[in-house]
Amino acid sequence: MKLSDYVAKFLAQQGVKYVFAITGGAAVHLIDSIAKTPGISYICPQHEQAGAMAADAYARVTENLGVAISTSGPGATNMITGICCSYYDSVPTLYITGQVASFRLKCDMGIRQNGFQETDIVDMVKPITKYAVQVSDAANIRYELEKAVFIAKNGRPGPVLVDICDDIQRCDIEPYDLRKFIPESAATNDEQLFDSIDACIKLLNESKRPLLVFGWGVHLSHARNEAKQLADILKIPVTMTWGLMDLLPGDYPRLVSSFGTHGTRYGNFAVQNSDLILVVGSRLDTHLTGTPFSTFARDAKKIIVDIDINELNKFSYFNVKIDLAINSDVKKFLQEMISQRKKIKLQNISSWTTWLSKCRTDFSIKDPQKLVQLGVDPYLFVETLARDSKDGDIFFIDSGCAVAWMMQAFKCKKDQRVFSAFNNTPMGYALPASIGASFALGTGSIICVTGDGGLQMNIQELITVIRHNLPIKIFLLNNKGYCMVQQTQEQWLDSRYEATTMDGGLGFPDFVKVAKAYGFNVVNIAENKKMPTLIKKSLNTEGPVFINVEIPSDARVVPQVKFGRPIEDSEPLLDRQKFMENMIIQPLDVSLY
Repeated sequence: MKLSDYVAKFLAQQGVKYVFAITGGAAVHLIDSIAKTPGISYICPQHEQAGAMAADAYARVTENLGVAISTSGPGATNMITGICCSYYDSVPTLYITGQVASFRLKCDMGIRQNGFQETDIVDMVKPITKYAVQVSDAANIRYELEKAVFIAKNGRPGPVLVDICDDIQRCDIEPYDLRKFIPESAATNDEQLFDSIDACIKLLNESKRPLLVFGWGVHLSHARNEAKQLADILKIPVTMTWGLMDLLPGDYPRLVSSFGTHGTRYGNFAVQNSDLILVVGSRLDTHLTGTPFSTFARDAKKIIVDIDINELNKFSYFNVKIDLAINSDVKKFLQEMISQRKKIKLQNISSWTTWLSKCRTDFSIKDPQKLVQLGVDPYLFVETLARDSKDGDIFFIDSGCAVAWMMQAFKCKKDQRVFSAFNNTPMGYALPASIGASFALGTGSIICVTGDGGLQMNIQELITVIRHNLPIKIFLLNNKGYCMVQQTQEQWLDSRYEATTMDGGLGFPDFVKVAKAYGFNVVNIAENKKMPTLIKKSLNTEGPVFINVEIPSDARVVPQVKFGRPIEDSEPLLDRQKFMENMIIQPLDVSLY
């Protein structure tokens, strides 16, 4: 069997139906083999970065492996941004790169390059992959593929890269003679987990103002059902990080809105006034906690459950006390908590939940931008999109203000899913990710929400949507600039908008004309009054639709905590003293807003 045929068959056996591939001299054999292998096909994006991001999204929605292939040199290096998306969000992906023939490798000659387009991609990506290896011996192909996939999926998931020399791809091999990979059996410490569960329940039972926080790790451990079950058992206020904001519908009775530097005031009030937070499957990054971490949930006992021991150990580096650190797979932890439900005897927390209900009302998003006369208010847009979208819709959101507006104001319906590259957060992710998800699911509605800056980064992928007639609805939030960065410039640089506006060096095309040139059905939304009708029309139109939404250039994310500050730092809102006097309970030193 030809080695490249073996690779294609191996991928098909992993349940991968589509590989995102851009060809080149060092990848032609791999792609040719995929083309003739039953059960698997290749999709051609227009850029390797987009291919890597499509594979990342494919993995997110299928909860299986995503795969992208490129040639050597620039083809391989172009995938790095997409690889970072998988690494920082712990997404199981396999990136396969072609490489120059093994006899053309520079080895230890001390030169920069020997073979044409030779690039040491393995060493380049080692810091952003769980495993990266070059195959220069055909006898190792089975071992390295099996090892790479095992590493990608197990423990804390993440990307892996296998670099295969061109002459090795063409080798004849006998599959049954190839060396297998046999993983070591993972050590378990059930007794330690049982002790941790007891300690966790004890702290919960003592709490008067508890808060449950679910993170992206719930999704990664395939534990969404268990998380919902625990939330229903505990019956305490619950919030999700952006990565898991679609776990519970917007009308869930004990749901607290998003928190963090770009969260809602209500969400931050809940976190900062809790006396215990149980964090399941979140590493608590600085966008959630503000800076320094010691100001986060400052008087609450903290229980954190994470599969990565390094994420738990990092808090000691910052001299932050974690009352109970549980190093466990999230699914296993949740299952054990559910099995011990009879031990859970929570106090009466009605005064806490009543106070939070008041916060929900008094600190809802009441933004003066909704009074704008020219253009579309972004918060009103998000609320309308949420209202008119359907159960089961899948959303992919780009970076910057697009993701902040959506996370603050979007209310999920049943079975809707919301994805973004939350931690690497590159401009340009949403469009290729929507393409990857569309192929992964085959059916269903994919809604892409992107900004003008983000669209420009991968605008070439519009033709991929049209080429395959993918039913993606692309909502472009067109504010003619990088308004998230503009907010930072307002805070730190006296509103000097260098490199963030049309006057400050940027250039944008007429996106309506561009979309029409690619062959899209185009809708233009320029005012609040017509927005509901046009959104509904766009969502109900079959096939791909491009919707240009004219957002005022001075629209901002409100609230937003100044970069580098604690989440308790922000501008005043309402009459805080009067609000405090009317609270159901007197909280711990609330210094928010």
